[in-house]
Amino acid sequence: MTDQQLSLGTEAARNLATTTKSVPQMQGITSRWLLRLLPWVQAAGGAYRVNRRLTYTVGDGRVTFVSTGADVQVIPRELGELPPLRGFDDEEVLTGLAERFEQREYGPGDVIVEAGGRADHVYLIAHGKLTEVAAGEYGDEAVLDVLADGAFFGHESLVEDDREWDHTVRAVTSCTLLVLSAEQFREVAGRSEELQAHIDAFREHPELAQNPHGEAAIEVSSGHAGEPDLPGTFVDYEAAPREYELSVAQTVLRVHSRVADLYNEPMDQIEQQLRLTIEALRERQEHELVNNRDFGLLHNADLSQRIHTRTGPPTPDDLDELLAKVWKDPAFFLAHPRAIAAFGRECSRRGVYPDSVEVQGHRLPAWRGIPLYPCNKIPISPTRTSSIMLMRTGESAQGVIGLHQTGIPDEFQPSLSVRFMGIDEKALISYLVSAYYSAAVLVPDALGILESVEISQGGAGA
Repeated sequence: MTDQQLSLGTEAARNLATTTKSVPQMQGITSRWLLRLLPWVQAAGGAYRVNRRLTYTVGDGRVTFVSTGADVQVIPRELGELPPLRGFDDEEVLTGLAERFEQREYGPGDVIVEAGGRADHVYLIAHGKLTEVAAGEYGDEAVLDVLADGAFFGHESLVEDDREWDHTVRAVTSCTLLVLSAEQFREVAGRSEELQAHIDAFREHPELAQNPHGEAAIEVSSGHAGEPDLPGTFVDYEAAPREYELSVAQTVLRVHSRVADLYNEPMDQIEQQLRLTIEALRERQEHELVNNRDFGLLHNADLSQRIHTRTGPPTPDDLDELLAKVWKDPAFFLAHPRAIAAFGRECSRRGVYPDSVEVQGHRLPAWRGIPLYPCNKIPISPTRTSSIMLMRTGESAQGVIGLHQTGIPDEFQPSLSVRFMGIDEKALISYLVSAYYSAAVLVPDALGILESVEISQGGAGA
């Protein structure tokens, strides 16, 4: 026997009730701190030119490079650091050689050259750390030398034929190298009598090009009488200043007219569709500002502003070293949330307690008073490593800036337009949604990157 129902049931009552609804939710929406923190500068005409002084020292034994996004080039005059080319100053020929270098990327553990292989290339280290190793006296592998940014090897192949590598060179970290074959070098020399004569003279008297330590020979004057020639730094403006053009993220939003006409209570369907579309575009915008190979910050940091962790996980010492790279009024760190968690674990392991700061109602971890903002757009590699960025921002501070253009047709938000495209024969209403943006690093020391940050739970060796 069942009990007699004495009141209206909730299930039936719900048929007469008005349901309270949320707006459509989207898990992919993040805090997008980078978009909120960058100062945005108007780029009239869709482009922004950064004029810089080009400064480098010839004769210091290190090769200097310039980078445009992820592309790296050697400064032609810096090829004079290679012993066979020291003292050679034909700008046109050096430029021709510089243009023939091929950029190659290597990962940790990759073998660049192997002992016993033919030595017929010269290698310039734009970024990264490598080791020269050979068989030791008792069969173990012995480290002969450690090479890093600005170093080079294999230059003997430019003047000596049929050489073999007597050691192996292996990448310790991710590396960017510029490579030129001896065959290409001889091709250029064959078209330049001056270069060929210089190489012939070097073969006869190689000792005149360098001192006993393998460094460029520099004539030094001392005393205060007369007018001696003084060594100095070669300073020039960049001949081809970098121009950043605004990039675009676009999509076409389509809504059926029947939906737009009939199903707009309590929420406007087009408005909600547009809101989620714009959120997705802004997420893509931040992703590109971090990762784009042309203007993304991870690729636009100067090679000299990139450092590696000492032990793998991010430690207080590593962040201090990063602060030493961006020491003039640093604004904020930017890191993947898991990298921030790894830093917190390393602090706890050392009994160090990071600061915290309040920003727009949020409590954020900080180091030396500089806040660490989370950004899930910074990638994590298959080997569970990531990067931490530190930057100074603003035009007046010669820092990092965002670029956009306001006042564009059909502007819905700053530098974002929603343009009506019409209704097709299937009654689909179409809108073109476009966001225009880019970013620029005004001077190299405005942005530093801590690379190869291990984020695994156990840290190094986990």
